[in-house]
Amino acid sequence: MAVKIRLARRGRKKQAIYDVVVADARAPRDGRFIEKLGSYNPNSDPAFISIDEERAFKWVMDGAQPTDTARAILSYRGVMYKKHLQVGVNKGAITQEDADKKFEAWMKEKEAKVQGKVDTLAKAKDAANKTKLEAEAKVNAARAEEIAKKRLAIDEAEAAAKAEAEAAAAPAEEEAPATEAATPAEEAPAAEAAPEAPAVEEKKEEAPKAEAKEEAPAAEEKPAEEAPKEEDKAAE
Repeated sequence: MAVKIRLARRGRKKQAIYDVVVADARAPRDGRFIEKLGSYNPNSDPAFISIDEERAFKWVMDGAQPTDTARAILSYRGVMYKKHLQVGVNKGAITQEDADKKFEAWMKEKEAKVQGKVDTLAKAKDAANKTKLEAEAKVNAARAEEIAKKRLAIDEAEAAAKAEAEAAAAPAEEEAPATEAATPAEEAPAAEAAPEAPAVEEKKEEAPKAEAKEEAPAAEEKPAEEAPKEEDKAAE
């Protein structure tokens, strides 16, 4: 029976995750399997890989053939390199101690690379978030400035309208006292005209005197002139 190490699809639509399984080559992709070795999630960055390395190494040494994707995953976790060293030990080309030392050094270097990649991605993510926050802050500042300008324009318009209303109301208030003050001003001449009445009466009193002076001599002169004429007639 040919045995393969391959992936079995799991997860939701467009959010697929995979199980790393050991299955019969004749079984369908998502069908029955012999053993589950781990899981693989390509949706994260870096991709999440969880493998039982000891069981995977045993199956590889027993002759299980990984698919291309499964081989890449096993190589990433060092299973295929460990198999290479073990084959050298079995052939006598290298001792077990040297093989173990080489594998440990390789794993340390690999972990350092993975950690460096994680740190780089984290820094890039932080820088992107910082840039995004700065851009949002600029947008918010510009929006706040526009709102402040609009509020200032509204306040100025309200102040101008209020000033116009006060200016329109001020003349009406000033005209009311002027009309009230006009009444005493008109009454004052009437009060002052009262003492002038005797002057009119004095003129009336003086007029008869002038007439008497003119009429009195006329009445006295006529009898005086006529009397001698009558006496002359009697003498004759």
